[in-house]
Amino acid sequence: MRIHVLAFDGLFDTGLATVLDTLSTANELAAAGGEPRATPFEVTVMGLRRSVRTGQGLAVPVTPVRRGAPPDAVVIPALGAKQPGPLRDRLARPDILEAGALLREWAGRGTLACAACTGTFVLAGSALLEGKAATTTWWLAPLFRELYPRVALDESRMLVSSAHCVTAGAALAHLDLALWLVRRASPALAALTARYLVVDPRPSQAAFVIPDHLAHADPLVERFEHWARQRMARGFSLADAARATGASERTLARRLHAVLGKTPLSYFQELRVERAVHLLQTSRYSVEQIAAQVGYADGVTLRSLLRRKLGRGVRELRANAIGAAG
Repeated sequence: MRIHVLAFDGLFDTGLATVLDTLSTANELAAAGGEPRATPFEVTVMGLRRSVRTGQGLAVPVTPVRRGAPPDAVVIPALGAKQPGPLRDRLARPDILEAGALLREWAGRGTLACAACTGTFVLAGSALLEGKAATTTWWLAPLFRELYPRVALDESRMLVSSAHCVTAGAALAHLDLALWLVRRASPALAALTARYLVVDPRPSQAAFVIPDHLAHADPLVERFEHWARQRMARGFSLADAARATGASERTLARRLHAVLGKTPLSYFQELRVERAVHLLQTSRYSVEQIAAQVGYADGVTLRSLLRRKLGRGVRELRANAIGAAG
């Protein structure tokens, strides 16, 4: 598989290094294991400019983009901008706009387009994600929805594959993306590479999302978030929420969908999950007691919800907290 990694000035150092290190590790393990193709991945770091430096100021040796045969896959690492304002500025740069045209050209010739973290904004800006499912950096999801309303965004997912495009979530999801590419060539090699890199499966970003951080993107959504936290144990009422936030039910629902891509009820439930995880990891309350505090009838319901939303059980969530504290 011929893979081109697009490098832009100011890119996220860890993102680029993670993709390159994962693929080179897979190549080494394939060679050591006597695979028929000793190096299944031919990786080239490409630049739209002669000189590229990372966000930390390190020089990146790049091969100038050629208009010859397109690669089998192109990977767009994160831009080194973590907040909406700087990211908007980066996306308006000439090299980023040129990249959009290049991605469209390659995609038209069969190239698989892959992006992680804020690199997903570059891919979305090329229009290749329109009408498709995608994920992105969870805390920039409101901006993504504003800029690319025709993309079916689900920021809770770590990785989304959709019709010749693959997107991955925040920061270290570069690793998940690189392993996905390895798995596409050889599931056994991907499993071995993940073991060498000590990587557990991470199907969801939901466990890492901070809901009230997202809510602060809009004053009305922030008021709803404040109301919801006070009402968690008592249950949800859209009429009560609308009165408390000073908006009509329709306006409230429309704003939550525009900013978060969720209904008021689904966001209310998300806040319950966040609170339940916090209590599991910071208190000695039983699952039954925590369920009552966040408004669920019993612990069985809460256990099922956590497994469905986060892909983790109660025991795993508490064990992770103990490991972090140690």
